[in-house]
Amino acid sequence: MTTHDGRAPAGAADTRVLIVDDHPMWRDAVARDLAAAGYQVVAAVGEGRAALRAAAAVRPDLAVVDLQLPDVNGVEVIRGLLAALPALRVLVLSASGEHQDVLDAVKAGAGGYLLKSASAAEFLDAVARTAAGDAVFTAGLAALVLGEFRRLAAAPRGEADDQVPQLTERETEVLRLVAKGLTYRQIAERLVLSHRTVQNHVQNTLGKLQLHNRVELVRYVIENGLAQE
Repeated sequence: MTTHDGRAPAGAADTRVLIVDDHPMWRDAVARDLAAAGYQVVAAVGEGRAALRAAAAVRPDLAVVDLQLPDVNGVEVIRGLLAALPALRVLVLSASGEHQDVLDAVKAGAGGYLLKSASAAEFLDAVARTAAGDAVFTAGLAALVLGEFRRLAAAPRGEADDQVPQLTERETEVLRLVAKGLTYRQIAERLVLSHRTVQNHVQNTLGKLQLHNRVELVRYVIENGLAQE
């Protein structure tokens, strides 16, 4: 994806990308699209174990991962990649829209989940946003994530849940929109707040929950359920 004046996304040239997909034609097409958009494609592999070896060697900033791999389940690959490179951003690009696949991938640490039916422009937009730390989902999948959020929020709470930090009503509202995949600017417009105020709410929430980024916030929403919509 390029900007309206034809330039590549900011930071694209400095973003090192690993592609993991067992279909050579699809893998090559993704690599071409990324290279044309200015990204550094540092490795493109077709198996999970090869992905883990490649990541250790080339240390990518972002990984585009298919879930259906011949040797290791893509969810396990995501866990392995993030165990080795905690700062890595992961975008799942999969033919599967199965609910469990989406939730398992996000719980494993994926920052985005895009179906292969997406257009090239949608894919490149998702890459740019995932690289920037946004949570990105194919339309409809964000609703699934929030549905799981609501289910967990409504579930009986155990004694351990008493230790969950208390968020303000506004922090919870911002967190819900972060989990839905909105950018800071979109959240600011939705809630009629300044961009800086939204950033401050997110940073306060990260501090309270002892998390590091927006992707971890989404995982926290799914795994714990903080409030109902």
